[in-house]
Amino acid sequence: MAEFFLNGKQVIAREGMNLLEYLREEARLTSVKNGCAEGACGACMILVDGQAKRACALTVDRVSGKSLVTVEGLSEREKQIYSWAFAEAGAVQCGFCTPGMVISAKGLLDLEAKPSPAQIRNALKFNICRCTGYVKIEQAVLLAAKALGGEITPAAGEEARIGARYRRIDAEEKVLGTGLYVDDLKVDGMLYGGVLRSKYPRAVIKSIDVSAAKAHPKVEAVLTAADVPGNRYWGMIFKDWPALVAMGEETRYVGDALVLVAARSKTAAREALGLIAVEYEELAAITTTAAAMCEDAPSIHPQGNILSTTVVNRGNAAEAVAKAKFTVTRKYTTPPTEHAFMEPESALAVPREDGGLTVYVSCQSVYEDQHGIASILGVSPQKIRVVSMLVGGAFGGKEDLSVQHHAALLAWHTGKPVKLTLSRQESILVHPKRHAMEMEVTTSCDGEGKLMAMTARLVADTGAYASLGAQVLQRACTHAGGPYHIPNVDIKGWCVYTNNPPAGAFRGFGVTQSCFALESNLDLLAEMVGISPWEIRYRNALEPGVAMPTGQIADAGTAIKETLLAVKDIYEANPLAGIACCLKNTGLGVGVPDTGRTLLKVEAGKVHVLTSAACLGQGLATVMIQMVSEITGVPGGLILAGAPDTAVTPDAGTSTASRQTLFTGEATRRAALALADDLKGKSLEELEGREFYGEYTGVTDPLNAPKENPVNHVAYSYATQVVVLDEKGKVKKIVAAHDIGRAINPTAIEGQVEGGIAMGLGYALKEDFPLLDGVPVARYATLGLFRATDMPEIEVILVEKNDSELAFGAKGVGEIAAIPTAPAVSLAYYRYDGRFRGSLPLVGTPYRGKGK
Repeated sequence: MAEFFLNGKQVIAREGMNLLEYLREEARLTSVKNGCAEGACGACMILVDGQAKRACALTVDRVSGKSLVTVEGLSEREKQIYSWAFAEAGAVQCGFCTPGMVISAKGLLDLEAKPSPAQIRNALKFNICRCTGYVKIEQAVLLAAKALGGEITPAAGEEARIGARYRRIDAEEKVLGTGLYVDDLKVDGMLYGGVLRSKYPRAVIKSIDVSAAKAHPKVEAVLTAADVPGNRYWGMIFKDWPALVAMGEETRYVGDALVLVAARSKTAAREALGLIAVEYEELAAITTTAAAMCEDAPSIHPQGNILSTTVVNRGNAAEAVAKAKFTVTRKYTTPPTEHAFMEPESALAVPREDGGLTVYVSCQSVYEDQHGIASILGVSPQKIRVVSMLVGGAFGGKEDLSVQHHAALLAWHTGKPVKLTLSRQESILVHPKRHAMEMEVTTSCDGEGKLMAMTARLVADTGAYASLGAQVLQRACTHAGGPYHIPNVDIKGWCVYTNNPPAGAFRGFGVTQSCFALESNLDLLAEMVGISPWEIRYRNALEPGVAMPTGQIADAGTAIKETLLAVKDIYEANPLAGIACCLKNTGLGVGVPDTGRTLLKVEAGKVHVLTSAACLGQGLATVMIQMVSEITGVPGGLILAGAPDTAVTPDAGTSTASRQTLFTGEATRRAALALADDLKGKSLEELEGREFYGEYTGVTDPLNAPKENPVNHVAYSYATQVVVLDEKGKVKKIVAAHDIGRAINPTAIEGQVEGGIAMGLGYALKEDFPLLDGVPVARYATLGLFRATDMPEIEVILVEKNDSELAFGAKGVGEIAAIPTAPAVSLAYYRYDGRFRGSLPLVGTPYRGKGK
């Protein structure tokens, strides 16, 4: 046995146990998170005799006789100071990494009372954050240091009003680790689920023998495709993804599920999976879009290998190109990339006495999960209650079912609670990635640099299943012309099935790819015209009343020129700077039904904000509270936000397309107006039990609607980013000017932009997702994620120009923050060494070496 002190108490653990497993499963400490189990992410950071260590890399034997401290073991004063500092700085988003960050900070501050920024970044170098961009975490540690040293005293923050830097309502529970994510849950009689997946990307399943697994003494269920009671195929748009692949069928990627097991321990579940015998007939995998598009290519799906095509055609691009003074044609490639959200997928399905299930999830829409699970089980949606716990990041990667349906199937068959949590490597294997794309773009202008035409051909690798691939391709095409007036466009894209891992929604939703191509072309055109890259963008930037490439008329809140003016001086003052602009839609648009819904309920003298809109780290619940307080005058402390729950909260649609602040925000505003009316003559106590409902639906036209100026989206955000290199070719500073309409909470918006930039830097410089014959070979540690020590200085400029009453004028910022960074980085290197780069991640930089 191993003996050690844990948060001041002597404990005994079984020899050989992994320390992280002991802390979570035996000691039941929820601040210590399992983000990767390979020592790469830092979510399980603890102090061992005062030194920050990763628990997953230790056994209990190695800490025998030592003193361990987790966030639970901090003094009450430390808990209060760290909670205040991280909330005040806005250093908390999804929160999954936060307790680990606090431990690394404490390890530093216990030794160095007045650390420098460089010392803080170095102390955090083993902690990954995928949300914040580290800027505000560094600020939080500096604040904590001053408070611990008595230089400042934590004080109350701003009141909950529009435009206030109101502190996140979930900051404290995330800092202290008391807020629960799905894998923190444990209920009596709970079984553990496991999934056997295909050995090959493409193979015929000849036979599956589960007899030995069923005979395992701790196994309670072994399920195959024959055990799916409802519709075996699911999908958010196209129902092409089998919950389990049946004997005689063909697998489409190595993440395909073949068998589910439920056992009384994690170890038993793993053992059972190893006892299953599968006979395969391996087939040659189709791993390139070119191979998939060949006429004689085998069909991955019955309808063939082309999932969808998108066409955007206005004017006469061919004629305009022929008449243009200058024309640039270039080919571009972008890779698949991994979301790398901090919390691996997890679900807990619990049978109910009424014959239904309650499923606890980490997802982007509890209603989408409800309908998907109900369909697979063959029951009405009312039989399935879906409740969201805290969500440890998503970025689009938690829109599809991943573990929810499998946990539900196992609970349905066993009649017992079943939790299914993916390992980090399984998560990397299974969920959809960002689309790899190949693009050829032609851009033409006259002698003064005014854009005349653009043609583009885009091919997106959507992998084994549709996910949201058709919609991603559509957005890549509709945004390929950028925030510019281009009167003639001819854009066509193809979304292609392969035997690679599926590709789906990822922050930027296809626009990251097409923006890289267009913005790169613009610098080449500017060079030919003899004007600066800034000038060619400004001359062509949209203004209110001007038509976009799709024909939509830019509205009065359009402020791309204002963002360009905001960065002009720094761009012109730095010869080693790159610049890029972009636009991004708010809302689903293109004629798709799109509604936000909110219910306000008065209970016990407080206002409860009920909506299914998922908070993925962006701070949505805090924003809703600010809106309610602004309209009603009710203090923020008397307004509470409930978790998304299909039994309680109205359907507000999925958290995607940067839509929730506008759509559900407007629904909240409308509900708050009704409450405010009743408060004119009554107190909250007198309104006890009353409910106030708000709803907003955005009405848009389908793409290529037969009208001159269709309205494809209710709103667009705009941005310009400038990337400055130092003399050694390292990124020194980024200035990001973002037109966000109205800043409901400036701190939250800055955090979104800073986090998006960190993700964009990774996309540009380090991140890749290599495949070997369709099989991922990356681990979390090798994905190329930016760390605190990699980050440059970031300056965020918020441009507010929107008089719309919808959601007080707010527009989306979550996706656009990550879009223009990669082309701005690439074009900075073009000015640095004269080498034009058309592929990501960039080669020939200090971040990846020379390359070809």
